[in-house]
Amino acid sequence: MDRLYMRHSTDKQTNLRQKHHLEPYLASGAPAYEDPATSSRLHPLKRPGFQRLLDEAAVGDVVRLADAARLFRSVQDVLDVRDILRRRGLHLRIASGAWSGMDLTSEDPMTKLFVTMLAGVLEFQRDMISENTKDGVAAARTAGKVLGRPARLSTEQAAAVVTAYQNDGAAVKALAREYGVDPKVIRRVLDSANARRHVPDEHIAQLLREPVDGEDRTQGVSVAADPTVTIDMPGLLAEHLQDAAVAAVRDAVRDGRTIRRGKGYSLRVIAPLSVHQAALEACAVLAADGAAPAGRKAYRVYADRVEKFLTAEQPFKGPVH
Repeated sequence: MDRLYMRHSTDKQTNLRQKHHLEPYLASGAPAYEDPATSSRLHPLKRPGFQRLLDEAAVGDVVRLADAARLFRSVQDVLDVRDILRRRGLHLRIASGAWSGMDLTSEDPMTKLFVTMLAGVLEFQRDMISENTKDGVAAARTAGKVLGRPARLSTEQAAAVVTAYQNDGAAVKALAREYGVDPKVIRRVLDSANARRHVPDEHIAQLLREPVDGEDRTQGVSVAADPTVTIDMPGLLAEHLQDAAVAAVRDAVRDGRTIRRGKGYSLRVIAPLSVHQAALEACAVLAADGAAPAGRKAYRVYADRVEKFLTAEQPFKGPVH
């Protein structure tokens, strides 16, 4: 049985060209599986449409693509997909290009050679596209063109948001409603300004400075002002904080409990709210412009969890994750 797979990267693209190449199979009623607006950076085996195809396919079925780039992005993609298709007894054929008609799961030496070549060509194409894109962006900037999406908030509005958040204690959602934007816009503004709302300075100084001669750092600190809370910290941040400059942050990370989540993990940290805020400040470099996407995402997740306690009127029960 033929099973057809199609994918395009953005909402502005369509599957029309792919459907043209696969038209005979579509006309015969072959089931089609699609991953619309799905980046090629997402590994093929993690795409919902392709996962559904694998779940429904039976031994001997043929997976058909309009072109190889719809499924593969790198050498590793080709090897991973080929391996799982072979183990499930499936075949793989590409409708267009130099490899059309060839069963790419075959074990004969010639097919192995062509698969290796295909993987190398695809990776080369990706590298060239990336290089050309960077060159185009650089040329556009040199010509004075403004790139990216238009800013949702003016410079004056962004400054007002930061001031309201840091000095007046305004909540992210309240600011989003006030300016008529999504909360993500407010968070991006705050992240760009490295803005975080603080527990009163005297409490942070009291709690986070190194103790002197056995001094009790918690003496005189209001529990209501700086409650001890439980927050799940993304593993990437926990690794970054193992050598944090603030001793209280290092201690909190060291004493945290690992919570496994699929292939990743979180660290369940029980500490005063001021310590969580100090941890956020120590991780600010991960959210800076040019930082890795994984680091920015992990920072934002943790910041949102801390934000819940800063804006809560009633104490939370249990960990925030």
